[in-house]
Amino acid sequence: MNRYENVGKAELKIGDKKIELPIYEGTENERGIDVSTLREATGHITVDPGYMNTGSCTSNITFIDGDKGILRYRGIPIEELAEKASFIETAYLLIFGKLPTSEELTAFSNGLTENAPLHEDIKKFFDGFPSATHPMAILCSVVSALSGYYPYSLDPKRDESEITSTAFQLISKARTIAAYSYRKSVGEPFIYPREKFKYCQNFLHMMFSYPGEDYVPDPDMTRALELVLILHADHEQNCSTSTVRLVGSARTNLFASVAAGICALWGPLHGGANQEVMEMLEDINASGEKIDHYINEAMKPGSTKRLSGFGHRVYKTYDPRAKVLKEAFHRLVHGKSKFRGKEELLEIALRLEERALKEDFFISRKLYPNVDFYSGLIYNFLGIPTAMFPVMFAIGRVPGWIAHWKEMRETKPPRIGRPRQIYTGPAKSSYIPIEQRT
Repeated sequence: MNRYENVGKAELKIGDKKIELPIYEGTENERGIDVSTLREATGHITVDPGYMNTGSCTSNITFIDGDKGILRYRGIPIEELAEKASFIETAYLLIFGKLPTSEELTAFSNGLTENAPLHEDIKKFFDGFPSATHPMAILCSVVSALSGYYPYSLDPKRDESEITSTAFQLISKARTIAAYSYRKSVGEPFIYPREKFKYCQNFLHMMFSYPGEDYVPDPDMTRALELVLILHADHEQNCSTSTVRLVGSARTNLFASVAAGICALWGPLHGGANQEVMEMLEDINASGEKIDHYINEAMKPGSTKRLSGFGHRVYKTYDPRAKVLKEAFHRLVHGKSKFRGKEELLEIALRLEERALKEDFFISRKLYPNVDFYSGLIYNFLGIPTAMFPVMFAIGRVPGWIAHWKEMRETKPPRIGRPRQIYTGPAKSSYIPIEQRT
């Protein structure tokens, strides 16, 4: 049951003036002080660089308790979804607020299948990019360009059915764009999606099959992809999701809003951390350096080195997504001859984690493995190159971005996002003619 109640008041004193601010409590007993009247009442604003103490909105999509390691989509624990749900079920849950019936799931899946192909003219975009172009540059550019091919998406007064149509296009075509960006990078021809394949099977088909080949998706690889996409589908008000909401608050269309989120995700502090983890594990494996060396370097006073994949902005305990991926990867790879050679990096990761979590340095700082520590291993297992890692993150996150854009759009009254600032530049000064400047 959703809940947002006024449970009391906070008193703020500024000089001789006192004001009362309402305290609200959400479904999971999280509390927030509503400061929306602060500037009008006092002339002051709050200053919170990084927004770690600021709630930009209320939301009924995803709940996180970073101290207890809890993550839920629409109230359902991530562990249950990872075990029982498909990625498409999870996408439906996030966007529409409930698990689909059998009929609804079939209709949703069919909508994704129908929207998988790209307009033939869109493929010309790929010819314009240099072969060394980062796939995230292609993804954000082509996703933004989709609004030109579907101009009805530009109408800010669109009804629910039209928004659902755009959601189909985004979720399905993002996967096709991603696969095509990979094919371009390796100089191989584009592969059309096939109606007989489900969402994750079709992605693997477009990534790794060849013309004329009767591609058969590997069930272990398909399930691994399904799992990692579910775990990345949403994570409440992170950098990219907040970007989607802020851009969307200007009544920007869904394609452009999600393209902005992709750009935010491209940053190495957000979507590129698992690439750093893989490089670290591969370096340990190739160099023969002992794990203790990496741990000791990270613990040295004043050291700029760190263990990639440890620590999280929100979680102060073990990231629940990392726990699911760790168990799943071991289960998928262990003892299967077709994945021989993949176990080496997993064993290094397990030893690194075990060794680090014996050190007070990491425990006292609450530096536990996060989702990036194991997601890179899954991608490596799938044969996906490191440059594609943030693209995979984006494919998984599209349903969450859509859900938040939709929720923001339905918030009444509509209001454009407009943070304030404290100006710290020069005081008023006069224009100096160029001949007098020094």
